[in-house]
Amino acid sequence: MEKHLHIISFDVPYPANYGGVIDVFYKLKNLHKAGVKITLHCFEYGRDHQKELEKYCEAVYYYKRNTSVLNQLSPIPFIVKSRVSEELMTNLLKDSHPILFEGLHTCYYINDKRITNRKKIYRESNIEHDYYAHLAKSEKDFLKKVYFGLEASKLHKFQSQLVHADLMLVVSTADRDYLQQQFPKNKIDYLPSFHAFDEVTSKTGKGSYILYNGNLQVGENIKALEYLIQHVFSKINHPVIIAGLNPSQEIYSWVKDFSHIKIIANPTEAEMQTLIEDAQLHCLYTHQPTGLKLKLLNVLYSGRFCICNNDMLIGTNLEAACIVKNTAQEMVDAINNSFQKEFTQELIDLRKQVLQAFDNNLKTQQLISYL
Repeated sequence: MEKHLHIISFDVPYPANYGGVIDVFYKLKNLHKAGVKITLHCFEYGRDHQKELEKYCEAVYYYKRNTSVLNQLSPIPFIVKSRVSEELMTNLLKDSHPILFEGLHTCYYINDKRITNRKKIYRESNIEHDYYAHLAKSEKDFLKKVYFGLEASKLHKFQSQLVHADLMLVVSTADRDYLQQQFPKNKIDYLPSFHAFDEVTSKTGKGSYILYNGNLQVGENIKALEYLIQHVFSKINHPVIIAGLNPSQEIYSWVKDFSHIKIIANPTEAEMQTLIEDAQLHCLYTHQPTGLKLKLLNVLYSGRFCICNNDMLIGTNLEAACIVKNTAQEMVDAINNSFQKEFTQELIDLRKQVLQAFDNNLKTQQLISYL
């Protein structure tokens, strides 16, 4: 029996080069591989139409986001109100197949009477109001701080619309527990994020540097990096590489007095993957205990030692694969202790065991069972 699915994506999910779209792209790629026929709906704002998506989908539709100031003044969250399209609804009504809403961003129509009898699946990637509240705390620009704070309040209120989802699929057990408290009558299941990796490819032996990587335009990453430079990287002598998108002059100023810290701006996807694979250890830190950080999965599937704090791991059950340290001095000590160690086959075997729940094939069959 053929399986069909509409997927509404908050962005064009290719290239798959940042957290949210990585989950979307590899989800639809694996569903296609398993024989599911997909109609993909993308809201676009800065990304081109992508031929690559047509390899995995029966049809791909694009809709312009409406980012006008009026939508920012709406009581509906801007990330939701800017993704309203009657053309989308017209395309959804061409058949009666299930609909997967990727993120709260895409849920404007989840209570629309025209799709009352359709199976509606909500794919959670963050508890969005928590995420935006943390963004507000991290932001230094006053106007952006106000925007993130207001958006957090609107998202908290709009979250109530999720009661109309037949199923919620969440990326962490912590998020599952929260949503189960908020929606005790709804079906909520844990489905970890999809990703690019079919197997653990971490190298044995030793690397020669510590790596921090991420989108260096995102407030969360900037705040984490500032903390690590001030309290961890400046306290060690081992080589450190910071790699990511569009580092600001302020970030360069933070490292100018430290000859052992190097910044690599805008590496290609292949260059970034090589940096991850060849590093001796990865230092991951966040102030935001929200969602699942996909760069953590990248490191665990293809890197060596991983030092991170508890907030990076909440709800993931990945603690056994990491060196968990929460204070700056603990991180410094762990780096010094791990820098000369060999990464062994035994550690790789442990990774494989811990990461079994993140196997894309298992997640694909789990998702298909809901259809």
